[in-house]
Amino acid sequence: MNQRKYFGTDGVRGEVGVAPITPDFIMQLGHATGRVLRARTKAGKRPSVLIGKDTRISGYMLEAALEAGLSAAGVDTVLTGPLPTPAIAYLTRALRLQAGLVISASHNPYQDNGIKFFDGAGDKLSDAAELEIEAEIDRGLRCVPSGELGKAKRLNDAPGRYVEFCKRAFPPELSLRGLKIVVDCAHGAAYQVAPAVFHELGAEVVSLGVSPDGLNINKGVGATHEDFIAEMVVKHEADLGIALDGDADRLLMADASGNLYDGDQLVYIIAAHRKSRGELGGGVVGTQMTNYGLEMAFARNEIDFARAKVGDRYVLEILREKKWLIGGENSGHILCLDRHTTGDAIIAALEVLRALVERGVSLADAAKDVQLLPQELINVRIDKASPWADKPGVKAVLADWEAQLAGHGRILLRPSGTEPVVRVMVEAEDATMARSGAEAIAAAVAA
Repeated sequence: MNQRKYFGTDGVRGEVGVAPITPDFIMQLGHATGRVLRARTKAGKRPSVLIGKDTRISGYMLEAALEAGLSAAGVDTVLTGPLPTPAIAYLTRALRLQAGLVISASHNPYQDNGIKFFDGAGDKLSDAAELEIEAEIDRGLRCVPSGELGKAKRLNDAPGRYVEFCKRAFPPELSLRGLKIVVDCAHGAAYQVAPAVFHELGAEVVSLGVSPDGLNINKGVGATHEDFIAEMVVKHEADLGIALDGDADRLLMADASGNLYDGDQLVYIIAAHRKSRGELGGGVVGTQMTNYGLEMAFARNEIDFARAKVGDRYVLEILREKKWLIGGENSGHILCLDRHTTGDAIIAALEVLRALVERGVSLADAAKDVQLLPQELINVRIDKASPWADKPGVKAVLADWEAQLAGHGRILLRPSGTEPVVRVMVEAEDATMARSGAEAIAAAVAA
C-alpha cells in the first residue's frame, strides 16, 4: 500500500503554525476532502460536511480554513462548535451527511491541533479514502464557479442532541440516584455535555475542568493527569470519578478511595458484566499495549481475547472482522459497537456504571479479578533510518529476556507512528524485573 504523506494513525495532527497545521494547508485539506466527496456524490447533489472542534484557541482559525476549502470545492458545511469527537461521528450519521470533521488534538496540549475524519456512517476514514484526499491535495486548489460555492450554517441544538443520544445508551429502568460523581472534562470538548448526561440520569455531579479559555485544555486536568481526579474524588467525598481527555474519547475512572482504573480494567468490568448477562457478543479486542494481566483475567473467565496494533482504528478493524462488540486500549479508548461506531468516553463510563448499579458493587469489587502486571515503558530516540531491529545486540538481549520471562510476562518493541522513537515495553510479575528488562533492551536498541 502507498505510504501516506500527511495522515497519521488518526487524521492529521501537529503543532499549530508548523506544517501541516497551518491555515493554508488546512484550507487545501478541506478543499481536497470536498473534491473527493463531490466525486463520490450523485450528479446534481451537493455534499454536506459536519465540522466540530474542541476548545483550543486555534480551533477558530482552523475551522474558518476548513470551511473555506470545502466551500471552494462546492461542499456545504454544518458547524457545531465545541463538541466531543464521538458526538461528531454520531451526528454525521444521524443527519445523513457525507462526512464529519473534528478539529482536535485529543489529549495533547493547546499548542497542538489536528483534523480527525469520519465517513457518512460515522466510521473513521479508510486508508484508501485518505490516500485519495492526499492525491487531491497534490493537484492544488481549484475553486468552483461562484454559483456552485458551498454554504455554511450552525447546528445550534447539537449539544442537546448528543446528550439525549448518550442517555439512551443507559437502560431506562436504571438510575444513578444516590451516586455522587466527580466529572472532569479537561477544559475540553465535553465541558457542556458530560455533566448534563450524568446529572440527567440522576447522579449528584461535581463538575470540574469546565472553564475552557482556549489555552487550558488538558492542563493539569483530565484523563492524562490521573492524580487530579484521584485527589478530587477524595476531597469531595464522592462515590467515584470520571475523567475525560480533551475531545472526550478517552476515559479514566477513580473510586471513593482515590484508586485509579485504566482502560484495561474498565474494559474488563464491561465485558465480564455483559458475559454474566449473556450480552457479550463474542470476545474482546485489545492492543499490543494491553496488560498481560487482563489477558489472563479473560482466560480465567473464558472470554476470547485478540490483540490489534495500537490505535482504536485497528481495534475496530479486528472487531468488525470477528463480528465482536467490545474492545479498547489501556489509554482509555473503549469501543462498544452496539452503542456507537467509535470510541466514546461518556458511553463507556455509562457501560461501567450500568455494571456497578446492576450488580450493586463498587469499582474495586468489579475490577478485583484483574491483577495488572507491572509494566515498564522506555522511549528510545533513534535515527529514522536506523536498522535497530537487526542489531545483533538487540536480538541477543531479546532472546535472553524472553527466556527469563517465559510465560510470566511480555516484551513489546514498536516504532512510534508519530515521533522518531522506539517504544520498549516489558511486563513482568515483579516490578524490578520489568524495569531491569526494559533498561537492558533499551540500552541495546540505543547502542
